[in-house]
Amino acid sequence: MHSVLRLVSAAAALTLTASAGTVVLTFGAFQNGEAPLTYWDGGAGSDGTTGGPNYGIYFGSDALSFINESSGGGLNSMEEPSGTDAAMVFLTGTGDVMDVPAGFTTGFSFDYTAPYYTGSVTVWSGLDGGGTELASISLPTTADAGNSGCGGYDYCPYAPVGVTFSGTAQSVIFSGTQNYIIFDDITLGSSTAGGAPEPATLGLFGLGLAGLCVISRKQRKLQ
Repeated sequence: MHSVLRLVSAAAALTLTASAGTVVLTFGAFQNGEAPLTYWDGGAGSDGTTGGPNYGIYFGSDALSFINESSGGGLNSMEEPSGTDAAMVFLTGTGDVMDVPAGFTTGFSFDYTAPYYTGSVTVWSGLDGGGTELASISLPTTADAGNSGCGGYDYCPYAPVGVTFSGTAQSVIFSGTQNYIIFDDITLGSSTAGGAPEPATLGLFGLGLAGLCVISRKQRKLQ
């Protein structure tokens, strides 16, 4: 059973887009293995990447951005839905935490790949997974590893997942087995990953407010 990341130094960057009341977080601007941290909150990633839009979104230190192997990184993946050749994983802890203090509404979605183990994502009304649970998404295993259309990479293809909910969310917890799940196209305000808006789009934290199991398929376990 192959994990999905190889920790290799390489330049990359994380980007995010906002349109029609949605915010989409992708991971093509970071360096390989960099934690986004406060990049989308007017701050910087763990390796010093700055210049991201200030959307008032920040991640815990377990969330990491990795570039795929074909682009010189360590991610055992291909055909990332965002088209950035990078995605989010976690190699320590029990998952990734995303906080949005100003809150978002309507829907939440993303793409993921997890061919070996299941996972889950939970949307909460408070920060750091506190308050009331607004929505929970179970993540079954995805298509067989090494799919013939994915160049022999184990973590491909990705599956889109989304949910609508009532109320205002301030945090999301991404859970699964360390080094065995990858996330991309994290979308706030829509149940469709990549940014298609819902009929009542998110009241997203006042726009203008002013990142798995992803070690190289050549490795059997995380080094």
